[in-house]
Amino acid sequence: MDRLMQNWVVRKPAVASNGGIVASQNGVAATVGAEILAAGGSAVDAVVATAFALSVREPWNSGLGGIGFMVVHPAGGARAEVVAFGPVAPAKLDPALFPLTGGDRTELFTWAQVEGDRNAHGPLSFMVPSTVRGYAMAVERFGRLPWRDLVAPAVALAKTGLPVDWYVTLKVANAAADLRRYAESRRIYLPDDLPPVAPPNGTPPSLLQGRLAETLARLAEQGPEDFYTGEIAAAIAADAAADGGVLAAEDLMKCQPRIVPALDIPYRGYTFQAARGLTAAPTLADVLDRLQGKSFAKRPDANYFEAVVEALQQAYAARLEGLGDTEPAAESCTTHITAVDREGGVAALTTTLLSSFGSRYVLPQTGILMNNGVMWFDPRPDRPNSIGPGKRALTNMCPLIVARDGRPRFGVGASGGRRILGAVLQMASFVVDFDMSPEEAAHHPRVDVSGAEGVALDRRLPEAVIDRLSGRGGAHLVEHTVWPQQFSCPNLVLRGEDGTNHGISDVMSPWSAAVAEPDAAR
Repeated sequence: MDRLMQNWVVRKPAVASNGGIVASQNGVAATVGAEILAAGGSAVDAVVATAFALSVREPWNSGLGGIGFMVVHPAGGARAEVVAFGPVAPAKLDPALFPLTGGDRTELFTWAQVEGDRNAHGPLSFMVPSTVRGYAMAVERFGRLPWRDLVAPAVALAKTGLPVDWYVTLKVANAAADLRRYAESRRIYLPDDLPPVAPPNGTPPSLLQGRLAETLARLAEQGPEDFYTGEIAAAIAADAAADGGVLAAEDLMKCQPRIVPALDIPYRGYTFQAARGLTAAPTLADVLDRLQGKSFAKRPDANYFEAVVEALQQAYAARLEGLGDTEPAAESCTTHITAVDREGGVAALTTTLLSSFGSRYVLPQTGILMNNGVMWFDPRPDRPNSIGPGKRALTNMCPLIVARDGRPRFGVGASGGRRILGAVLQMASFVVDFDMSPEEAAHHPRVDVSGAEGVALDRRLPEAVIDRLSGRGGAHLVEHTVWPQQFSCPNLVLRGEDGTNHGISDVMSPWSAAVAEPDAAR
């Protein structure tokens, strides 16, 4: 007997505008970005302001303590560039700090287990937080508005706090076992040692996130370098050292994001412009190459989904063999923001703390929730992705801008660990191969292929598709629910041929929204 968990039809509103649009996993943060566009900001200004707002309104997914990648194709630009601020290990990260227990751990990655799970939570799990300098580099290169104006909305939100609804309760409860290990995290997120709950009626309470509002205010006034060489940097290093961490002031000072050309992937007359290096982009290129020569019907049918499954599984087999990434399909705390400005420039930003609530460790002096990026590394020695000082880690992020005739056509990306690639591929393919609108693409059921084996089939897929794919090894039907999270969370913005912009956010994310700049929505 099927045990369905839900009985409803969920829709997410799309938006069209002559002005710019921001799509995000939180509508309040997307509104911040849309207001930046209305003030004359670029797509990059908008995604940066949205990202700062998300550090308050969606703190478990991203924030000042994270890392990321941004793809940018400004209006009139010949091609996209990538602002790369991916995970880099501290200089004193010694593999000897992570002795193995002899067992395995399966949160996010099927790694050998480390004593005390110190690679998964706590101060030894910190990678160098590069988001602030990455955002600053992007704004310097592609922005129009002052830095202060991009951070100020997040300051105001932080002073108000995070309103507690059922979704906050759900997210905190799922991380509570580790949040309670660390004093400041427990004080903020577990009042009375329990997850916060809203009353059945009336105004929900708010969580004030320690000294985050003060830190954001200082960042707005003193500028991004304070995070790496000033008082904020000193506080970060002191808090890390006080609890046995190895992240040091020198690591912060030497943090250096890069701007590099995008990886251009040709596909059916379009150019898929992706991040390079230790992301999902090389695997995306492999998948698209496998699909390039295939012909599809007018709508996604069984032949199409079978081709997608085979291409993803083959590409993942090559990735796992060559790069040593053994991440299962599990919850990660990534977020994605996509924006298009009124001139048609597009920015796609994926940023993360890795696990939900990252290291689960809030720095007491700053209120910054830190990443647990050390868990990207294989704790076993002498592997392609083993722990090492100053080392870069392999990630699954895949921000993407698709161009045609030298102009950005749409931007797309997603959160969700190894589920990201399949979602980004199918969303982009729905637009390119089947001429779907953003709204149609977002609402169309997908498959999830997160490795060389196994296929998750959305039970809303057509019966012919399910019948064809159900016979494959590891295939199973799943519901697309808010929780458990069975699929990635994508969003997309598109520039129409007539100059109208369109946007859609993830359908199943309760807070997500695509928001047009004020007075410009249609």
